[in-house]
Amino acid sequence: MSEPNLFISYCWSSPEHEDWVLRLGTELRENGVDVILDKWDLKEGNDANAFMEKMVSDEKIKKVILVIDEQYSDRANARKGGVGTETQIISAEVYESVDQNKFVAVIASRDSEGNTKLPVFYKSRIYIDLSDDELYGKNFEQLLRWVYDKPLNIKPEIGKKPAFLDEEGQNSLGTSVAFRRLLEAIRNNRSHAHGALVEYLSLFSDNFSRFRLEPSKGANDFDQKIVDSIEQFMPARNELVEVFGIIAQYDQKTTSAPVIHKFFESLIPFLDRPEGVTSYHKWDWDNLKFIVQESFILCISIFLKHERFDIAGYLLSQRYYIENYARYGRSTMTSFGVFRNYLESLNYRNNRLKLQRLSVHADMMKERCTDSGVSFSYIMQADFVLYLVEALQGIKDGRRQEWWPETLVFKSFHGGTFEIFLRAESIDYFSRLAPVLGVSKKADLEPFIEGIKSESIYVPKWQFERISPLELMNYENLCTRA
Repeated sequence: MSEPNLFISYCWSSPEHEDWVLRLGTELRENGVDVILDKWDLKEGNDANAFMEKMVSDEKIKKVILVIDEQYSDRANARKGGVGTETQIISAEVYESVDQNKFVAVIASRDSEGNTKLPVFYKSRIYIDLSDDELYGKNFEQLLRWVYDKPLNIKPEIGKKPAFLDEEGQNSLGTSVAFRRLLEAIRNNRSHAHGALVEYLSLFSDNFSRFRLEPSKGANDFDQKIVDSIEQFMPARNELVEVFGIIAQYDQKTTSAPVIHKFFESLIPFLDRPEGVTSYHKWDWDNLKFIVQESFILCISIFLKHERFDIAGYLLSQRYYIENYARYGRSTMTSFGVFRNYLESLNYRNNRLKLQRLSVHADMMKERCTDSGVSFSYIMQADFVLYLVEALQGIKDGRRQEWWPETLVFKSFHGGTFEIFLRAESIDYFSRLAPVLGVSKKADLEPFIEGIKSESIYVPKWQFERISPLELMNYENLCTRA
């Protein structure tokens, strides 16, 4: 790119002003601008008028600066002297030229009252102010950006219309305003942050029914509607992920944990048939089962990632109230295992489309994590923690385990140990992690280990692939160093 050519128009108001203009021209040249100035370029015997017309007629000159002081404006308005001649040339160009970016006024000084005095022909146009020494550096950069056509704020290109806007029956939870209010409140530690969280999650839960599908009535391709609905939920899912992330990073209090617990509790009724519905297929609400399970795993993933063991531990240790749950035929309290559900529709989809996948459910979780900002390794880690903790609770309560870690099908191929359990080789780190696991010391994990070895605890497997819980949790090396 060749150097930009720039013409400076100014008034010989005083020796001090002329020195100011020379200094401006010098600074511009030092920054790669080929400045054309009468002090340098108008020689004895040259035609002054022709020189002034050069700023309009010479196609090489793309930029013209009008250095404004009080005398410049007076002479321009009265059409007196060289400034008056230049003004006659410039004003026609300003008003008639299509290129609105060729001329700019640079304020060199203000009048005795601190006002800017612009020529009449320039009144409505934007100027650059170099009259204040304290702002000179910042505004000189603005001038350079104008010269080089490199504005600080670039207008973004127009993107494509979101595809979901053209999809019939597209649902929205209507939470966007409450979402923005909540983020601002938490980030800035506002006094109403707690109330904003309650408001947002309540609105989310209240409108969740919008994603219920019409009964399938045994339709053979209903699995496609389920997958489409899960995809349409993505914007709301991403909102929820950002809320959990903001809480994990900015809200150092523990008052958010009970609110989040109540939120997930409020989603439990969506895991079974709606009240009053007697004719249904068991996969009619599989989309909601997937969404709730994914949301819970992502929630735990985020709090583990940010080592918010206080919140994660609360959510895993608390029981969840279910009122008149059809599955039990009565109101009851249950573990977080209620959020894990087998999705028959996805197994049916695997067979119908001949996908030959070990787990379509896990495939979808993995594919969708790219839009969540949470890596799949954190999702698998949370899924394993849920499996471990629920199994321990099952042993304690004398019941079967209720959490199946679907995503760990991908760990059956590669194995390895999850990050938090590698860190838990440290006694201090393990002591901080322990409340999440529902234990106080390493020895409290032994019933789980014995259950694995005796096969009284089921180890997930997919055809011939299975995980190694002891390897994933780094059991032998836990608490082996300070």
